[in-house]
Amino acid sequence: MSTQIQVKNPKTMAFILMLGAFAGLFGETALNMALSNIMEQFSVPAATAQWLTTGYLLVLAILVPISALLMKWFTTRQLVIGGLTISLAGAILAALNISFSVLLLGRVVQAIGTGLLLPVMLSVMLLIFPIQKRGVVMGLMGLVITLAPALGPTLSGVIISTLSWPYIFWFSAIAYVLLILVAVVKIENVSEITKPKIDVSSILLSTIGFGGLIFALSKMAEVAISSPKVWAPLVVGIIALLSFGIRQNKMAQPMVNLSVFKYPMFTLGTLTMFLGILIILSTGILLPLYLKGSLLFSAAMAGLLLLPGNAVNFILAPIVGALFDKIGARRFTIAGFIFVLIGNIVFLSTISSQTPAWQIVVPFMILFFGLSMVMMPAQTNAMNQLPRELYGDGSAAMNTLNQVAGAAGTAIAITVFTSGQNSYVMDFPNATQPEILAAGIKYAFYFITGISVVGLIGSFFVKRPSTVTEKSPAVIQKAEAVSR
Repeated sequence: MSTQIQVKNPKTMAFILMLGAFAGLFGETALNMALSNIMEQFSVPAATAQWLTTGYLLVLAILVPISALLMKWFTTRQLVIGGLTISLAGAILAALNISFSVLLLGRVVQAIGTGLLLPVMLSVMLLIFPIQKRGVVMGLMGLVITLAPALGPTLSGVIISTLSWPYIFWFSAIAYVLLILVAVVKIENVSEITKPKIDVSSILLSTIGFGGLIFALSKMAEVAISSPKVWAPLVVGIIALLSFGIRQNKMAQPMVNLSVFKYPMFTLGTLTMFLGILIILSTGILLPLYLKGSLLFSAAMAGLLLLPGNAVNFILAPIVGALFDKIGARRFTIAGFIFVLIGNIVFLSTISSQTPAWQIVVPFMILFFGLSMVMMPAQTNAMNQLPRELYGDGSAAMNTLNQVAGAAGTAIAITVFTSGQNSYVMDFPNATQPEILAAGIKYAFYFITGISVVGLIGSFFVKRPSTVTEKSPAVIQKAEAVSR
């Protein structure tokens, strides 16, 4: 049977949702190039400045699972317009450049808006387009998910060099205003309002669980894992998440229906997305540091050197989407992770303080060539196995873990990078700062390479899901005829 809901302007709705999500996900990494400027302007240390990124991811991870509940209480129009309006308020607060506290508050508010938009985007896309067009649509959505955080350092580097960092938020604000104006006219309601009972305990457990986990991961970059600042929130977070899971399974109307993880291809697809986002966010914070601090490029030039990799993703993602239904997820994810692994191996063999720029540009292009073949097929294959009534829960679960992956990737990459620098200084006490930084970056890429290997192994277990909800009527009729 068909799961499509008829709307007047499905393409326009898709455009609004994708562009809103793009602006929000772009915000995850947009300040990576500006952190040194912000530290100098507001006289804050690196550990404090990093909260502009970590705090953003923390709010997303807390809010996204709650959004599964919100989608059952509020209409699509209310959530989309509300999310865009809140994002606009956050962007304006950050752009005003009053103080570091106001900047951080603006980031938090903007993250709340993004946290509302992301799950709605995925759920609505699955409802307003027919199954035979899902590959192309999910290809474009995969492009948004991968391109936005990857493009953050590139665009922000150019903006910082030509204008100043607050313009990152002014441009975002303009985009949000235009999107709100179009959304008021074009967004239609497609979600089913059931208004389930609000379980305060579930909200608290989810907030403490994901908040504790991401806080602990962010602190790993500053202090040892043996420090109470790391293990205490980590233990509390894990206990809260386990309690959250147990409570959801016992509830008649859970906040997030964890039965989505009983579908093996959904679970594997979500894990694949987790690893892909982890790689994207790790490289997204490491390469700008390397290009600026070791190879001594300007912010604009560092951003432009990352542009070819983003261009590969931009070109390839829609093509992968168009070919998805013919080729399937398995072949794409296997080939994709092979390219990701090759890109990382090249990075490991070339990174130094004297590396020519082209030897960074080429493996980055190879990396994103592979990621373009991984992200959309993994996400589409995962969601295709779920029945329609679980789209919202599956979307919330997947997006939550994506935000955890982003925070984990950022925190672990910086932790391994710092450890690599310290080891290099012990072995070579007279090394220059660019050499030390390059050694730390190279050390961190061993971690990213290991993640690529895990992803490649997992890709061999991918299968095409075979649930009734993902079959077209013609396929169902053919199956019935064969069974007779």
